[in-house]
Amino acid sequence: MQSGGVNIERGGNSNTKDVNNVASSPSSTSVSGRPELLLGVRLESLSSRDQFLFCAGGILVFFVMYGYIQEATFRIEGMKPHALYLTLVQFVLYTIFAYIEMTLQKQTRKIPLSTYTFLAFLTLSTMGLSNYALGYLNYPTMVIFKSCKLIPVMIGSMVIVGRRYGPFDVAAVLLLCVGLAWFTLADSMVYPEFSTTGIALIMLALCADALIGNYQEKAMKHHSTGNTEVVLYSYSIGFVYLFIGLITTGHFLPSVAYFNKSFSMKYGHLLLYALSGYMGIKFVLTTIKLFGALVAVTVTTFRKVWTMILSFMVFSKPFTIQYLWSGLVILIGISLNVYSKNRSKIDPWIKQHVSMIDPWITRQLPVWRRPPRSASSHV
Repeated sequence: MQSGGVNIERGGNSNTKDVNNVASSPSSTSVSGRPELLLGVRLESLSSRDQFLFCAGGILVFFVMYGYIQEATFRIEGMKPHALYLTLVQFVLYTIFAYIEMTLQKQTRKIPLSTYTFLAFLTLSTMGLSNYALGYLNYPTMVIFKSCKLIPVMIGSMVIVGRRYGPFDVAAVLLLCVGLAWFTLADSMVYPEFSTTGIALIMLALCADALIGNYQEKAMKHHSTGNTEVVLYSYSIGFVYLFIGLITTGHFLPSVAYFNKSFSMKYGHLLLYALSGYMGIKFVLTTIKLFGALVAVTVTTFRKVWTMILSFMVFSKPFTIQYLWSGLVILIGISLNVYSKNRSKIDPWIKQHVSMIDPWITRQLPVWRRPPRSASSHV
């Protein structure tokens, strides 16, 4: 599932335009760029430190909750074959959330419906395939793959646009590829339900994810609209596509019958699932707006680590030390990519802190290098 459809791999500026995929998941970022009212708290009334703690805490709480509910939902007996119906319900809930926000903001549609027909297809592809893949994959494996959007983004831009990348970007992609291959190999050795079908599905979802951000960004810039509109129409039209598909293939009625058994429990899971993901994205976009993409990607990467730790702690599954080493390689690759996109901010920070340390080192060197007193000096 595309929990954090926010793609902050470009990460240079401190506004929402840094985000490749600001609208592929729900949000309420205003076009005016003013701090939002989140959970009844007006962020402009808080200090900068308190704003960061509030936003970072919101990201961790809601997305860790989101990951837990997602895995718990797919562990319900018989749930996996109904992943596309689950996606259908999720599209309905996101549409309702976006409609409420758009109504409160008194916005009207600016992007042509013809554009939304394609955006809806990409949205459906990335979310539907991600949910469907979870029926075949170990949950941490899906999280690892979803953390590596950079690979299809770079390959696509090199092949289609002819864009060239620097050594840090190339090194980041190589590390991500090595880490993914290592993690997948370890997973295939210890996870009894490992399936290459799941790997194929999640890779197709990543490819759709890489495409959707560019089209959304282009449409939003060209028509000067906010992402709430894009969410509303992408998900509502995507719902129509998926509904027709489920009816045509004969999967709709069996899924409805399955969910009607233990109705409150199953739909309750879906409501919390959608709501936690929706709120998490709002906190991510607010963090980007207030503190920049570098801070946001750091917090979201940290929350993915905790999501995986919680997955291994709460849900019993086989574990191998190779998960740890391959995950570390992927984390280094992500860090290299973040550094490459934010060198103008990171390099001065490093230089500043090194210059603070350097005088201390200089003062200490004479003490360290002072030769020991000889015996004659005591005479």
